[in-house]
Order: sequence, then C-alpha cells, then structure tokens
Amino acid sequence: MLDREGFRPNVGIILLNARNEVFWGKRLREHSWQFPQGGIKYGETPMQAMYRELHEETGLHPEHVKIIGRTRDWLRYEVPDKFIKREVRGHYRGQKQIWFLLRMVGRDCDICLRATDHPEFDAWRWNEYWVPLDAVIEFKRDVYQLALTELSRFLRRPAQRADKPRGPRPLRYPRVVESQPRQALTVVDTSVVCSEIEVEASTLDETPPRLILGE
Repeated sequence: MLDREGFRPNVGIILLNARNEVFWGKRLREHSWQFPQGGIKYGETPMQAMYRELHEETGLHPEHVKIIGRTRDWLRYEVPDKFIKREVRGHYRGQKQIWFLLRMVGRDCDICLRATDHPEFDAWRWNEYWVPLDAVIEFKRDVYQLALTELSRFLRRPAQRADKPRGPRPLRYPRVVESQPRQALTVVDTSVVCSEIEVEASTLDETPPRLILGE
C-alpha cells in the first residue's frame, strides 16, 4: 500500500528501559542494526500496527510496555535503488513513518526474537539514546535524527536513589582559629556536640584535642 508519492505507511518503535537506553536489533543474518519497524496493513491504525510489529520483532505484548510519546506527523526517507527489490521498483520511493516512544515495564527476559516463524532480528542489546545515529545505515540517518530529537522531550531522568537534601556538611570537629591578640583559641562552629567528638577521638591512636573557649 503506497501513497500517491510512492511512500509506504510504516511505524517505527523506540523502546526504552529504565535507564533511557534504547532497544537495538541486529537484522537477521546481516551486519546492520536498527530500531523495530514495519508496514501498516490495510485497515490498521498506526497504534495497532505498532503493537503488532512490536510483538513480531521483539516478542513483547502491550502489557510489557507503556506508550509515552509519538511523532506529530509522518517522517519520510527514500530507499536507494540498490536496496529495492525488482518486483517493487517503479512507483515505490521509500517509507513514511509514525514513530512511537515506549517505556519497557516488563523484564529483559520477556524479549523473544523468535516470537514468529519469520524473525526480523537475531541479536539485540541496549544502547545509549543517541548512539543509533552513528550506527544506522546512512539513508535512514536523517529520519532517525528527526524521530529521536522530537521524542527526546518525553524522556525523564533515569531511576536512581533519591537524593538527600543538600546543605552545609557538618564538621567532624569544631573548627578553631586563633583569636588575636590573645593566644587562646576561639571555637567558631560548635554545631557538633563534644560527646560526639570524644567518641570519634577515642577511635584514634592519639589524645583527643583540647578545646579552649575564648573568654
């Protein structure tokens, strides 16, 4: 099914894990890697085609992912003649794609590249978000750039341990400075109680420092 300009309707899938890394698949018996993608069948919506292609190429089901974004419009790329089969040459020019950004909520072991009798990939890995721009075949690079850039606004910070409230770090011992002109020492910061100093000092092989309070 081609449009008037010779482009086949298609969906592309960017699948993220919790670290914002993307699923990257190696094409069967080839040395090229790409995102999951596939044509939209007659009567399908882009979303229906996306879920079908997701299962066919990765083995994942709708419950394994969450949709977090999609491109606003079709993104197009032309396929060089040497990559087009003879039987479809002529009016065919390339693909026009709606791209979906998905968050993986399942586990890595849910991914199965042999979910159908005609697998697309024979290996996969997680890559950093922008790495595919340097690795994808050249004629797809521009559309990958457009899709990754448009959908990057939906990214969130990777899951990590909650940060503790930041503030001035407590001193291990009260900081002391010399008081002029007297020779006595003045305590500047007494936020650490003396009992804590004595406990800390008891672990050392030296006599705890004596604190001389200024008059």
